[in-house]
Amino acid sequence: MNEYQKRINRVLDYIENNMDKNLTLEELADVSCFSRFHFARIFASLMGETLFQFIQRVRLEKAATRLAADPREAVINIALECGFANASSFSKSFKSHFGVSPSGWRSNLRQVQSNLRKGKSKAGKESKFIYRDTEYRKNSTVWRYEMNKSEVKVEVKEVEPMTVAYIRHVGPYAGDSDLFGRLFGQLYQWAGPRGVIDPETTKCISIYHDNPEITDETKLRLSVCVTVPEGTEAEGDINIMTVPGGKYAIGHFELDVTEYGEAWSFLCGEWLSTSGYEPDDRPCFEMMINNPEDHPEGKHIVDIYEPVRALK
Repeated sequence: MNEYQKRINRVLDYIENNMDKNLTLEELADVSCFSRFHFARIFASLMGETLFQFIQRVRLEKAATRLAADPREAVINIALECGFANASSFSKSFKSHFGVSPSGWRSNLRQVQSNLRKGKSKAGKESKFIYRDTEYRKNSTVWRYEMNKSEVKVEVKEVEPMTVAYIRHVGPYAGDSDLFGRLFGQLYQWAGPRGVIDPETTKCISIYHDNPEITDETKLRLSVCVTVPEGTEAEGDINIMTVPGGKYAIGHFELDVTEYGEAWSFLCGEWLSTSGYEPDDRPCFEMMINNPEDHPEGKHIVDIYEPVRALK
């Protein structure tokens, strides 16, 4: 079963990196190294939905996220980039899945975005984040805020690609510290004896492949990762991938386990809406900086990475 899951994870990564292409059963079966007949059955068994239900769903969810992130981008362009043949088929599928047209989806977001620009949460409450100042540097800009008397910094800078070993989880994860502890424990049990862990340089990363405000929590994909040297080979439950480099907004936070949602909402909403940047089409992720058990107040020191580009 470990080998099966590893092959299916390889297919999931391939789909995510080739969303705009006409993906066929034959092509994806080749990626999995299963026959077409067995691949379709194995995929449905492990993922809880058929291959093409999965592809259609993630395309629609990606399109919904893009519609929110790129309010000036033409709907047809987003449809094509997400793998739909034309605007008509996209609009029909979108309305069937979300119960509203793509243009209606955008209209419903205007009040949310207005609240964010006014420094309110999506529920209309005043933000916990108090703006302090902005520092302009040669290669980056740093915004400073305060949350619960702790300093919060956001900076935008270029990040190099990272090779990571990962275990993928599908299902709910919000606030489940035991889940993260168990998955990272599995990674370290594998990585330690193989000598790919360096206490000084190894980074612990959690990659979120889906938008929890759009995707049903039972289908949310999470990759728990540690950085490893290039050339490290996949084995058993452990897969290898590259986290894309590029420009990221990085929020530096010190959080209770219950405050992650607020931190993400602040960075991807309130801060982003006034920053001069917009989301780019790469996965967002968290990087753990400390072990909360070593913190006197049990706080999680974490960097949240949101891929960005200059606002068009």
